Amino acid sequence: MPVRRESSFNAWVTIQIGCDNSCAFCIVPAVRGVEISRPFVDIVHEVELLASRGVTEITLLGQNVNSYGRDLALAQRQGGASDVRIRPMFAELLRAVAAVPGIRRVRFTSPHPKDMRPDTIAAMAESAAVCEQLHYPLQAGSDRVLAAMHRGYTAERYLERLVQARAAMPDLAVSTDIIVGFPGETDADFEHTLEVAAAAEFDFTFTFIFSPRPGTEAATMHDHFVDPAVAAQRFDRLKLVVERSALLKHRDRIGRTEEVLVEGPSRKNPGVVSGRTRQYKLVHFPSDTPIRAGSYVSVRIDTAAPHHLGGEMVEFLAEPSHKIHIPVAAG
Repeated sequence: MPVRRESSFNAWVTIQIGCDNSCAFCIVPAVRGVEISRPFVDIVHEVELLASRGVTEITLLGQNVNSYGRDLALAQRQGGASDVRIRPMFAELLRAVAAVPGIRRVRFTSPHPKDMRPDTIAAMAESAAVCEQLHYPLQAGSDRVLAAMHRGYTAERYLERLVQARAAMPDLAVSTDIIVGFPGETDADFEHTLEVAAAAEFDFTFTFIFSPRPGTEAATMHDHFVDPAVAAQRFDRLKLVVERSALLKHRDRIGRTEEVLVEGPSRKNPGVVSGRTRQYKLVHFPSDTPIRAGSYVSVRIDTAAPHHLGGEMVEFLAEPSHKIHIPVAAG
């Protein structure tokens, strides 16, 4: 099983592979098989090792992270441990990783709305290192389309869980995925998606026009494919709604001072430094001197756009703790 992907100051740690869901548009279960969770202690040890190397930000990675550990519990039960409850262990894992010394930020992707449990929300709210960020894939706002996708939840249940998460973490930033033009989507279905997207007030939305993936159930629904021109119009309408929400969310942050993890100079302007807030907001700010990637600074926000924030550095908070690896040419 693949374990991690890392830069010098952050790392992606795989906690499971495969998927037990059957979303009509997704090829993952057919390609990667059933969910297999890594042992709990192996993941925590991996994070401890990364922290010892100066990594301060961890992202836990899985196709459906909030079902993590259900298969481990089942294996224990089948092995004779009759007192073991068959349930996910993600909340416990989140708390354990967040408690590793040296880890300042913990993120995860992606959870599945049908498996979002109150104990995970509580672990996020009660663990200081867990960032106030949730990627929460909606996919569609129509219950009829959600059923055709085999998503396992309704729009109402999705919004209820979202309200619970925001109540527990008032500064929570929420991103999502939405597909337009799924086979059979009607004008009324799409209007429901617009309504739910507006009600959810997402901070950021990954929007997609449905594209048939060979080997998936949705790819066989030829008789119900949406006209490409109609799908494109719906995509443009949805983009207006979600970008308005994103801009309003960003404008609300003007005047605040944010902790920013520096990623390096801006790609477009070397005199500008870029980094991410705990809510994963991209922030650009000017600096007369280079600031090493992995540093923590505070930035007062003074400008907002749909996809980024701008501001001025207030204070240098922490030097990066990772080592710089300098390649040595062979003589």
